[in-house]
Parts: sequence; C-alpha cells; structure tokens
Amino acid sequence: MTSAPTRAPDLRVRRLTTTLYGYAFLEDFVLLYPVYALLFSDTGLTVWQISSLFALWSVTGVLLEVPSGVWADAVSRRLLLWLGPLLTAAGFTLWALVPSYGAFAAGFVLWGAGGALASGALEALVHDELERLDAAGRYARIMGRARAAGLVAVMAAMGLAGPVLDRGGHTAVCAASVLACLLTAATALRFPEHRTPATGHRGWTVPLRAGLAEARADRSVRGALLLVPAVGAVWGALDEYTPLLVRDTGVADETVPYLLLLIWAGATAGSLLAGEGERLGANGLAALLACAGLALAVGTLAGTPAGLVLVALAFGGFQAATVLADARLQRRVGDTGRATLTSLAGLGTELATVAVFGGYALITTHSPHSTAFAVFAVPYLVTASLLILTRPLRSPRGVP
Repeated sequence: MTSAPTRAPDLRVRRLTTTLYGYAFLEDFVLLYPVYALLFSDTGLTVWQISSLFALWSVTGVLLEVPSGVWADAVSRRLLLWLGPLLTAAGFTLWALVPSYGAFAAGFVLWGAGGALASGALEALVHDELERLDAAGRYARIMGRARAAGLVAVMAAMGLAGPVLDRGGHTAVCAASVLACLLTAATALRFPEHRTPATGHRGWTVPLRAGLAEARADRSVRGALLLVPAVGAVWGALDEYTPLLVRDTGVADETVPYLLLLIWAGATAGSLLAGEGERLGANGLAALLACAGLALAVGTLAGTPAGLVLVALAFGGFQAATVLADARLQRRVGDTGRATLTSLAGLGTELATVAVFGGYALITTHSPHSTAFAVFAVPYLVTASLLILTRPLRSPRGVP
C-alpha cells in the first residue's frame, strides 16, 4: 500500500522514456537516407544541382534553428514535435509524386524546417518532464539511450533500403519514409506536457529575452552553450567522410559497409554508456574528450582496417560527450528559455559543422583523408584543456 506513491512517478517516467525511444527510432528510420543521392542522380540532376540541394537543406536549418526554439518556449513543445515530422513527410511525398529539381528543393526546405522544429523542443520537453517527476538526474542516461535508438534506426534503414529499392524502386522507398514520418508524428502525441506556455502578445518575446538574459548573466551558461558545438560539430561532420576514410585503408568496396557498421556500433555504445558518464565532472569529461581525440588521431593515421577499431572507440567517446554536453546545458538553464538556448547551441553546431566541411575540403586537397581526420582531433584536445582551465567557474545555482 505504501509503495503506490513511489511507483506512480516511476510509471510516468517509463511512459515518457518509452515514448521518447519510439520517437527517436522512428524519426531516424528513414529509408531515403542511404539512397536519396541515387534518386537525385537517376532523375538527371548534376553534381552541382545535388550539392546546391544539400546547401539549401543546411541553410534552412540554420535560419530556422533559433526561431523554432523560441516558438517551442512560447507554445506547446509537443505541438512542434508533432508538426515537424508532418512537414518532412510532405517533403518526401513531393519527391515521390513529382521528382524534379524544384520538388527536391521544396522537400529539403520542408525537411529542414521539420528538423528545426524538433531541435531544442525535444530536449526541453524531456528535461522539464523529468524534473517534474524528480528524475532530472536520469536525463543523460535517458537521452543517451534515445540517441542509441536513433543510431540503431539508421543502421536498420541502411539494411532495408536496398531490398525495398530493388522491389519497389524509389517510389517504395519514399512511401516507407513517409510512413515512418507519420508514425513519428503519431508517437509525438503520446508525450506528456505539463508546462504552461507564455500567453498574450508578449508570449513570443519572453522566452527569447529570458534566454539571452540568462546567457549574458551567467558565465557557466555561456560555457555550456559553447561546449555543445565544440563537442558535437567536428565528429558530426567527419561522419560524412567515414566511407572515404574506410576505403583508403585498402579494403574492397563491398567491405566498406561492414566497417562502417563497426564505427556506428562504437557510437551506439557511447550513447548507451552516457548515463554512467554523467558522474564525471569537468575533469572527467575533459579526459574523455582527450582520450577520444587521441584514439581518432592514432586510429586514422594507422591507415589500416585494424585502426578503425580506435576510430569506433573515438566515435563512442564523442557520442557520449555530446550527450553529456547537452545534459550539462540543460542543468544550467531555466525553464522559460530552455528550448531557445538549446536551439541556440544547435545553431552553433550547424555553423561549426559548415566550417569543418570547408576545412576538410582544404586539407584533403593535398593530403589523404587520414590526415584530415587526425587534424580535426586537435580541437578536442583544445576543448579538453579549456574544460580543465575553466573548472573553477560555478553556476549561481551550484551546478557542478
């Protein structure tokens, strides 16, 4: 009889986490991921046109990142998590019905807008609901598992895309991707949300002003904002080049996907272990980043398939650190501007990622991919050093 009050919060946490894991899996279970470049090419697009589509996708995300975060703080965050996948589904539907450059461009704008709506809103909703249930200390572990669910979905989509493409062509792949988006939107409706958004004509400005004021007033908040892109941008950009890195080790092309799965498995393990890493202080996080950076440099410079084991370990460390950096930010910010500041950190990640793309292109003009990967291990050593040097900084809330 006396255990009922204790069990009720646990049941509500379980409902929240089950919904989150399902949402994270379905959001990334998009069969178009590994084959959309083939769709564009088969439609007759040139490499320049395909590159311009990717640029449009990135620009859309950059422009909408912060406004979507402000909107998430001003209205229902669950509403944005429902609306985002519907926009993405509309984009994929365009691709299936009228495959052309214009339709692809409109689809990428819708996809970028859908992703921006969920960015910031998801983290803010989950943290606030956990805090209401006195379970905010589980945030890193829960979000780590959610990221792992997303990675598993990506790998599953990679495995299923080929057979679906063989049987039904690009139309079947688009239809499966639209279905995944619709299921994601349906899952979003199961998220609990107990906050009361700001109302009236000032509702839109309150979260933005509150978030910016908090960042100006608290150095630890500014540090947490900078840490998110410092940790997530570099390895997130390098991930796009891992197939080229793997092929440069001398393996046959048909072996490349299996070695990529090894690297993704490392990232997935890092997500699952992020909860354990939450016990780490600033020095522990710095050590994690330094070790991962060294593993990346040594593994890539080895130039052998065996060296990719170290790359997998490095990506696991980076993935865990990314989750921990997000948890660090959520602990430091207040509820009013939580999604706004999370989206601001996401904007920093987007801009830093574009910079890494440019730097990578410059390095590989005269050097192999392994050299570029090793060079981009250096920012992690710098970030680790800065974490140690700024360790005495404390949040007014006493957050470590």
